[in-house]
Amino acid sequence: MKRLSTVFAFSLFSHAVLAGPQINVGVVYDYLDGDKSSYLKRVFNGGESTAFVKINILEILYDADGKAREVPLATSSDGTSRDGLIASPARLIVPANGMQGSRLLFMGARESERYFRVRYVPVVPEKEDEFAVSVEERETYKKSLSAGVNVLAGYGTVFFVRPKETRFDSVIDNETSHYRIKNNGNSVVVIDEFKDCSVSNEQECQPTTKHHILGGRTFQFEKQAGRHYRFTMTEGAKTQSLTVKG
Repeated sequence: MKRLSTVFAFSLFSHAVLAGPQINVGVVYDYLDGDKSSYLKRVFNGGESTAFVKINILEILYDADGKAREVPLATSSDGTSRDGLIASPARLIVPANGMQGSRLLFMGARESERYFRVRYVPVVPEKEDEFAVSVEERETYKKSLSAGVNVLAGYGTVFFVRPKETRFDSVIDNETSHYRIKNNGNSVVVIDEFKDCSVSNEQECQPTTKHHILGGRTFQFEKQAGRHYRFTMTEGAKTQSLTVKG
């Protein structure tokens, strides 16, 4: 089945950890509504030792062909403020089997939707990292990790900042051979739990997928006889379940 859509891929770099911290950031896609300016993100540590986590943010920009690139956040002309998403705090000390939160704050223009890559990276604390620990505590932590083989696993998420004046306008075109959803609005529409299954055998399904339709873009798939397609379409706070027969 051929699908054309604008999809955000998220970076996930993880490995088996024999000892030490093991963080979890929950969902990998987060959305800031037009009437909100901050979002609380929780970081969990299910590992055996404290996690020192640095939060790094880049903005995702798309060219006319839909190709993405990630760039550092812009600053004001006088260099005193940033235009985009910031994390407060940007460094977390998460105890073993504990949780800490960081608030993602948006500062800047919101005439159009903006996108950010937020990375949560566990590190071995060094002096330049500005974690509030002493030299002795840093050395003790390093020694505790060196007792086993450790790969610090981090996660990358995508953060959507909706326009201040959010507008949804999804147009559905259900043709004989194709099904299309055109996003004529100015904010992302989410196609979740997309299932392509056989009518005669509900267990015969393609892997479930998730898609994001940016403003001005189209999501479509080719309909095939003997198949049906089920998914949810979410426009901000509105969610509807849809079923399409091939």
